[in-house]
Amino acid sequence: QVQLVESGGGSVQAGGSLRLSCAASGFTVGAYCMAWFRQAPGKEREGVAGIIRMISTSYADSVKGRFTISKDNAKNTLYLEMNSLKPEDTAMYYCAARVCQWPLTPLAPEEKYPYWGQGSQVTVSA
Repeated sequence: QVQLVESGGGSVQAGGSLRLSCAASGFTVGAYCMAWFRQAPGKEREGVAGIIRMISTSYADSVKGRFTISKDNAKNTLYLEMNSLKPEDTAMYYCAARVCQWPLTPLAPEEKYPYWGQGSQVTVSA
């Protein structure tokens, strides 16, 4: 049974950093395409970062240069390192996973991901 459990969210001031973790079970993170999405109150869920295998990544323009997505095969965990956080980064963050198939893009549309975590809240104050 595939399961994703996020952790690491919290409240920080603008300019601060957080690292989100997504512990996976029922599959190997190294073999799946995985991504982070977020949803702010009153807004649609949006893709933040995605990764294929271990090195092919893609980021939303709004987070490029500030966020880094990575996997640790030994810990079977997906990470999102978030630096220089801004108030507009405030949202519920979700990790998602899919079998790597078409489209072979690191950050695919959310409907392509059948497996989701429960979410982790990130709040950034000005």
